[in-house]
Amino acid sequence: MDVLRWTLDRRRQPRVPSPVRGSFPTAQPQLSWTPGESSATWIGHATVLLRVGDRTVLTDPMFSERAFPVQWMGPRRVMSPAVALEALPKLDVILVSHSHYDHLDAHSVRRLAALHPEAEWVTPLGLGNYLREFGAPRTTELDWWESADVAGVRVTGTPARHFSARRAGDRNRTLWSGFVLERHGRRAYFAGDTAIHPEFAEIGRRSGPFDLVLMPIGAYDPRWFMHVVHVDPEEAIQAYREVASSHPSANSPLMLALHWGTFRLTDEPMDEPPRRAAEAWTTAGLPAEKLWIARFGETRRW
Repeated sequence: MDVLRWTLDRRRQPRVPSPVRGSFPTAQPQLSWTPGESSATWIGHATVLLRVGDRTVLTDPMFSERAFPVQWMGPRRVMSPAVALEALPKLDVILVSHSHYDHLDAHSVRRLAALHPEAEWVTPLGLGNYLREFGAPRTTELDWWESADVAGVRVTGTPARHFSARRAGDRNRTLWSGFVLERHGRRAYFAGDTAIHPEFAEIGRRSGPFDLVLMPIGAYDPRWFMHVVHVDPEEAIQAYREVASSHPSANSPLMLALHWGTFRLTDEPMDEPPRRAAEAWTTAGLPAEKLWIARFGETRRW
């Protein structure tokens, strides 16, 4: 009934048009590293190429044209992947946060499994069956707060407020989560898809301090419908502050803003999330250099 109400509301109240294809700023990815260097490259949406010490990690690989079960309808990309799937360097670990089509893409999994057969896949509980069906046999499933050493990276599943659904009858049959990555003393927190929840400070206390936080900021309107599954920009900054608050003496982590500018999933203008996030960051008095609103393809060391 909520989906029906949302659909009717959208017909009554025209949305701001989506931007022209390819209209957001881009940068040339930097895909070579010095030994032990940690970096992040935003490919688009929730897909990030991470270098954590001497290991390479990919988050929520989504390289298809549409986030939908078929490629002739559904949300279409506004921005192409900033790094082609075939151009990725050797991957050690691939994270999948939940089952939705804009985060778990069957075509991307099949191609990555063929090109990177030694990569280890990490998912929340229950999602391994989908990955194996798509051709990725090397899977580790984690509950919230459960940890495993995967290809030399310490990976911990973390709580998130979201839901899962992919096929008829599988709603909430698989878990959703964020992840903490640790290698050689460097720590990154990937929040996955999430609404605001009371566990962010506990994530920081248990698994921090972090050097890098990957936080979604988009796909949030209308709030009456989306507030239980996605943070808005102000809530994203609140979540970051709570994650960092458990270690006040540590350096503030860099925050990379995700989940905006790639697919038109909800009603807000597609260029609004980074503007609101920057305003909330400034209002909170946080260090300006610690908020990273990346260009597509931009690489930064952390």
